[in-house]
Amino acid sequence: MNKSPTSHLARVNGERLWQSLMDMACIGATEKGGVSRLALTDEDRRGRDLFVQWCEAAGCSIRVDAMGNIFARRAGRDDHLAPVLTGSHGDSQPFGGKYDGIYGVLAGVEVLRTLNDLGIETDRPIEVVNWTNEEGSRFAPAMISSGVYAGVFDLEYGLSREDKNGVTIGQALHEIGYAGPHPVGGQAIHAAFELHIEQGPILEAQDKTIGVVTGAQGQRWYEVELSGRSAHAGTTPMDHRLDALLGFARVVEAVNGLGLEQGAEGRATVGMATIFPNSRNVVPGRVFFSVEFRHSDEAVLARQDQQLRDAVAQIADGIGLQHSVKQIFQYAPIAFDSDCVEVVRASAEALGYSHRPMISGAGHDACYLNKVAPTAMIFVPCVDGLSHNEAEEISQEWSTAGADVLLQAVLAKSHR
Repeated sequence: MNKSPTSHLARVNGERLWQSLMDMACIGATEKGGVSRLALTDEDRRGRDLFVQWCEAAGCSIRVDAMGNIFARRAGRDDHLAPVLTGSHGDSQPFGGKYDGIYGVLAGVEVLRTLNDLGIETDRPIEVVNWTNEEGSRFAPAMISSGVYAGVFDLEYGLSREDKNGVTIGQALHEIGYAGPHPVGGQAIHAAFELHIEQGPILEAQDKTIGVVTGAQGQRWYEVELSGRSAHAGTTPMDHRLDALLGFARVVEAVNGLGLEQGAEGRATVGMATIFPNSRNVVPGRVFFSVEFRHSDEAVLARQDQQLRDAVAQIADGIGLQHSVKQIFQYAPIAFDSDCVEVVRASAEALGYSHRPMISGAGHDACYLNKVAPTAMIFVPCVDGLSHNEAEEISQEWSTAGADVLLQAVLAKSHR
C-alpha cells in the first residue's frame, strides 16, 4: 500500500463523525430511534441540503447529475487526474435505521474534514457521492441511479420509474430541486470505496471490527400476481372458491423451501404483498407480491428462477388461478477489484483493527460502480446484525474504525 509520510497514522475525528450522524438522524427521525427518509421526499431533500452545506463548508465544489446524484469534490494537486471516489446513499427504508447508507456518506465527509485539518494535499481529487434511491423502497428497482451511472439502465428508464402514486423519479427530482444539469456517468474514476454497516451478524459474532468485502451475492427480484375470484366468505363453499390468498400462502412456503435447499448460503424472501380486496368477509380474488433470491453462484440463481416459475404454475393450476411471474431486477454475483480490496485489508492491518474477508449479502451502489471503476467495500459491525429496522445500532468505536480505514484507503489511492 502506498502511503505518504504525512498520512501514515492519520485518523479521523470520531466524535465529530458521530455528531454528524446524530445531527443527520434528526431529519426524518422516528419515535423508536430510526429514520424515515424515503427517496426524493422532503425529508430526503433536507438531508441532501445538509450534506451539501457541510461539503461546501469543507471547501468542496458540488455537482448534481440528472439522476440527482450529488458529488462533492475536493481538488487535488493535479485536478485533471481521475478522482478517488467514496460515499453511499442518504435515502432510507420507511422505518429504517440511522446508519444504513448515510454512515458511508458522512464518513466520506469526515475524510474531507480530516484532510483539511491535517493540511494533507492529495495528488488526485477526492469526491464524496450521495447516490439517489439506493433502497428501492419508494421507486423500484433498488440502486437505480448508480445503475444509470454505470450504464446498466438508460437515463429515460431511470427517470420514468414510478412510486405507488404514479410519481416518477424525474418529477420528484424537480419537486425537491435536485434535477441536476450534469450527465450521469461517463467520468473516469481512479478507485472507489464504499463504507457501510454489515447489516448482518457475522462481524459482531466473530469479534471483528472490519469486514474486507471481496464481492457480493447476485440477486433476482420478481413481481408475482395470482388471480382468482373474489366471493362472499359466508355463502361460497370451500370447494367453489378460487382463493388467491391460498395460492399465495403455498407459494411463500415454496419460496422458503428454495432458500433452505441452498444451506447457509441460501436467501429467498417474500417481502411485500397486496391482497385484493383486503376485506375480512371476502375471499381474496387477487394477490400481488414480491419474491427475491440471492446467492453467490449465478447457476443457482438461474435454477431458482425456473423452480419459482414451475412452482407458481403448479400451485396456481391446482387451485384454478391465473398467474404471472415477472422478473424486474437482477445482477450477477460480483468480485470487487483485487487491488482495492488489498488496500482495504492493508489499511485495517496497518491501523491495528481486527478484520476478515467477506461476501456482501446485500446489494450496494458499489456493486454497479464496480462495472466502471476499480471498487471495494468496507464493513463495520452492527448490533445483533439488525438493519432495515428502527433499532439498528452501531458503536461510536466501530464508526470511527471504519472511517479510519476509509481514510487510509483513500489516501493510498490518491497519489499518482
